[in-house]
Amino acid sequence: MLTSFMEGLLCCLTSKSSNVVVPVETSELADGYEFVEVKPGRVLRVRHIIPDRQVVEEPTGQGGSISCKRKITVYRNGQLFIENLGDQASAELKNCQNGETDPNSIVEVELTDCGNSSPPATIPEARSKSVTAGTDGSAETGAGREAPAAGQTGQSQQLRKRRRKPKRTVVIDCERKISACKGTHADVALFFIHGVGGSLDIWGSQLDYFSKLGYEVITPDLAGHGASSAPQIAAAYTFYALAEDMRLIFKRYARKRNILIGHSYGVSFCTFLAHEYPEQVHKMVMINGGGPTALEPSLCSIFNLPTCVLHCLSPLLAWSFLKAGFARQGAKEKQLLKDNNAFNVSSFVLRAMMSGQYWPEGDEVYHAELTVPILLVHGMHDKFVPIEEDQRMAEILLMGFLKVLEDGSHMVMMECPEAVNTLLHEFILWQPATPPPPKKESKTRPETAKVQSDNTKATSDPSQVRPATARQTSSNGNTEEKPDSKAKK
Repeated sequence: MLTSFMEGLLCCLTSKSSNVVVPVETSELADGYEFVEVKPGRVLRVRHIIPDRQVVEEPTGQGGSISCKRKITVYRNGQLFIENLGDQASAELKNCQNGETDPNSIVEVELTDCGNSSPPATIPEARSKSVTAGTDGSAETGAGREAPAAGQTGQSQQLRKRRRKPKRTVVIDCERKISACKGTHADVALFFIHGVGGSLDIWGSQLDYFSKLGYEVITPDLAGHGASSAPQIAAAYTFYALAEDMRLIFKRYARKRNILIGHSYGVSFCTFLAHEYPEQVHKMVMINGGGPTALEPSLCSIFNLPTCVLHCLSPLLAWSFLKAGFARQGAKEKQLLKDNNAFNVSSFVLRAMMSGQYWPEGDEVYHAELTVPILLVHGMHDKFVPIEEDQRMAEILLMGFLKVLEDGSHMVMMECPEAVNTLLHEFILWQPATPPPPKKESKTRPETAKVQSDNTKATSDPSQVRPATARQTSSNGNTEEKPDSKAKK
């Protein structure tokens, strides 16, 4: 603490940063580590593991297709109306891989209100009918009900006029095939992206687990984090600069079916990639990523203080991160932070990262346009991201699974690695239920129908029936009465 204070005081006197960031020394360069120059002078450390495995090609026809049809309307008052047009997606999503139903893990929304000006409705049809509702909220749809009052009619007409003038309308109509991604499939790659203050080392348990299962895993260090280079200009740490880095890393290592796993701020980069490359991103996982809101730096934040002051407060910030990021604050959690190189960035990088989180495009509409299946993992004791934000995200997404871990906090993948690995693996192997094959009877029915029609024609033709009857009467004298007696019975 005293050393940090003296270094910060020297920084203020000399007007220079006391902690120039250099790549962290590592002795495991041969163990899947690479250094990629995304731009001149901008080098990122990437861990790329290609395990020795028996490659099995993906069988044709495996997996299931989900119809992604929805209409997103944004009105001038800030109200967002989402109408899911396909019923197949909601039915398929509730079927897990083992056939069990877990309705609590999926939340679907039809109407959301950004400005909280009116309560949300449950289904689009009910909302369209409730436009003519009275003061009690019931829709006047029946012919036998009383006519609304003059004031209510005028109010309903005003609402109708407002809804006829949407500010923006987005229509999504596509068919998405989703299949199980196994470690033996050569066209599958897993990308792990950390958040502010982290490094690729925080994914150590996940990298070991999935690489042993045969998956190809890729995880980079963001600029200024871990062993990546740290430019001494704040513009190098804006969202757009970091997103461009992740785009280049993704294009370099991407396979046919890619699964993105992001944590905290890293979720925004995963969302950006899934929106830019919808055909290549097969599935996505959001771990404590927050709500579907546009990023904007806070004006009243401790990270707006000068760099030297933040450096003096670095021990306090580290203690606060330990307190808010872990459900328990013991020696084990402190050792996890130290071993995994978490929250070990300079004050300059930390300040630039927090002030550079400006992404106005990443609003609710941007997230609602995603058609990729998404698993949301939330730690119950997370003090950085409230659970309401992840619930809101699950409502906006077309295909979202929300799972809450009671023993985890913000760094849930380090606190509960076994539970997180199990959730991720089950989601990676998940695929929609394939429709049953058509019955064989349907193919033979037309032939049977033709035979029946031929028989009816044969019996209804007098020229064919009468000679046979005549032969019977000539040989057996009283045979004509027997059919009549049977018909009567």
